[in-house]
Amino acid sequence: MENQEIAQHIATLANESFHKEGLYLVDVLVKGHPNSRKIIVLLDADGGLNIDDCSILSKALSSKLDEVDFVSGKYTLEVSSPGLDHPLKLKRQYPKNVGRSLKVITIGNETIEGVLKEVTSDEITLELIKNKKAKNKTGTGERTIPFGEIEKTFVLVTF
Repeated sequence: MENQEIAQHIATLANESFHKEGLYLVDVLVKGHPNSRKIIVLLDADGGLNIDDCSILSKALSSKLDEVDFVSGKYTLEVSSPGLDHPLKLKRQYPKNVGRSLKVITIGNETIEGVLKEVTSDEITLELIKNKKAKNKTGTGERTIPFGEIEKTFVLVTF
């Protein structure tokens, strides 16, 4: 079975295994070759994710994977939150990031940095941050970006 097929099956199993309201699957990544795969399940939660959530799902998912036995060979299973190095993938991830600084890359390859002010079902609104290093200077004020124009969004770490 190919890695992409395995990822789809694991996504289905993960969605069936959620134990807590507001917990949701962000992505499943399968890396490596048949004798040594690494399965990474990325979760998030509307109210925040904790290590217990990851541990409970990891145990449930591991048990189901052993039961259905569609992953041949050895594998490692990692269940965690996406972390700051992973882009936001789902609309559902945006509301909990209101007030945080984001870097949005549009389909047209424009880079826009700003503080997330509002999220609707169709778009986000950023209060722009002037950034000398940004490829495209975004200026100041507000900018509304439809979800359909967003290629990637990263949460920026501010100190």
